[in-house]
Amino acid sequence: MSDGFGLTFDGRPVSARPGQSLAAALTDAGQRKLRQTASGASRGMFCGIGVCQDCLVTVDGVPNRRSCMTLAEPGQRVQTQVAFAPLSDAVPPAPAARHIAPDVLVIGGGAGGLNAAIAAAGAGASVVVLDERKVPGGQYFKQASGDAAVLDEQQAEGAALVARARASGAEIIGGVEIWGAFDGPLLMAEHQGAALIARPGKVIVATGAYERPRMVPGWTLPGVMTTGAAQTLWRSYRSLPGKRVAVCGSGPLNLQVALELARAGAEVVMVAETAPAPWRHPGDALALLRAGPKLAAKGARFVLGLLRRGVPVRHQTDLVRIDADGSALCATFRDKAGRQTQVTVDALCMNDGFEPQNEILRLFGAAMTFDPAFGHLRCTRDASMLTSVSGIYAVGDCAGLGGAPAAAVEGRIAGLTAAGAPVPARLQQDLAAHRRFQQTLWAMHSPAPRALDDAPDETIICRCEEITLGQVRAGLADQPAHAGTLKRATRLGMGRCQGRYCAAVAARLVAGVTGAPITDHSHFAPRVPIKPVTIAAILAAQEALDGPA
Repeated sequence: MSDGFGLTFDGRPVSARPGQSLAAALTDAGQRKLRQTASGASRGMFCGIGVCQDCLVTVDGVPNRRSCMTLAEPGQRVQTQVAFAPLSDAVPPAPAARHIAPDVLVIGGGAGGLNAAIAAAGAGASVVVLDERKVPGGQYFKQASGDAAVLDEQQAEGAALVARARASGAEIIGGVEIWGAFDGPLLMAEHQGAALIARPGKVIVATGAYERPRMVPGWTLPGVMTTGAAQTLWRSYRSLPGKRVAVCGSGPLNLQVALELARAGAEVVMVAETAPAPWRHPGDALALLRAGPKLAAKGARFVLGLLRRGVPVRHQTDLVRIDADGSALCATFRDKAGRQTQVTVDALCMNDGFEPQNEILRLFGAAMTFDPAFGHLRCTRDASMLTSVSGIYAVGDCAGLGGAPAAAVEGRIAGLTAAGAPVPARLQQDLAAHRRFQQTLWAMHSPAPRALDDAPDETIICRCEEITLGQVRAGLADQPAHAGTLKRATRLGMGRCQGRYCAAVAARLVAGVTGAPITDHSHFAPRVPIKPVTIAAILAAQEALDGPA
């Protein structure tokens, strides 16, 4: 790998490598405390994909930079982000806006989005892909930054997909922050400080999902992160989340990442899985093997690899709480029999399911239905992946959890349809097979969100506003008829992440009080901007709309 370089954090020297994110470089340096909240609590990187807004730092005088999305550069002066950072004269004036009007606009550069772009471009359409991350590949393929070697077959498959997308003629623009979606369709975004205005013929939304946390006391402590964030640190930047790590929650991603971290040299002290062991429901295990023998074998290799390395995998074991222990974390777990286990680690990784990133779809007005088995909204689509809104397609996990293989096929179907090309029957057959595998897989895990009935009042529900479950319970005592009412009474969901973690919780809690079924309208209303953006960016976009295109 290329030679490293230096930067500073709060005046202290930090080493970094080309292509690393600031979060990765700071994690390598043992610096997990990045931001200070209004109450003085410390926060660090949690989601690793720019959703939680908790890894904010000030870079060269410019506040509110997400360290997980900001590349480390030589000589940077990075500082701890304070709760309410003042504006800075270091913010440069906005460059000229760019207008694009492709036949097909793809939002998201993961398995679904890239396959959609390849299919649409191959059918003769002009295609532009907008991706929030600077390096395409998405969360499944997680491409390495810089000149790091390809890790494994999965990453090599992603590299080949990215190469095919680039060769297809589609333009891929990374580092784009979409903050508005309107009828037309019209999309507003920011790219490298400039406004980006898109007026496409068709839109394919492939924004994926983000991980659902296990909300327990201490889940906001620095060093606690999603399993996907830990995987991004390693697969994209070759940085370990810590020397001693525990992984918890439910689903195959936890097993995969635990093994990857163990192979990379981390001491993985435990994997805690909330679901029963596979041998306790052999019928489902056999059905999984029949539905997808290669993928089932891959999962079995994860378990065997962990056992060979002496990593205990404890089933029907829940995370109870996390406490700070000096610079480390003390995590308490409880099994089905009520026995408690405590482990001391540098990093605790959690994945307790997924929430679709459906904000753009909801802004467009696409119809949604609530899936109680997964505890999230699913976008209504026809066989071509067309939503209830003309010209707007949805593929992959943004429409409801379905897995990367299914997302790839959905992308091909949507890309061909959006470009006006016929869809081969085999694609629908492939999609049906992938969906059968996913249904069988999740029958063996616990995709639904955990109830908070037994959680203590001190548990933080809203990371941004530091709203506790006790405060939420007090708000529920007034019998609010809607999550928005609870929001106004408690400030739940009014922070920078705009309710991405607490909105679904609020909807479930209000439904529990009112007895009303959960629908799309049970959640906070989608609002522009859907991501934090500067007033200057909004003004630049407005000026670009008012001026000549």
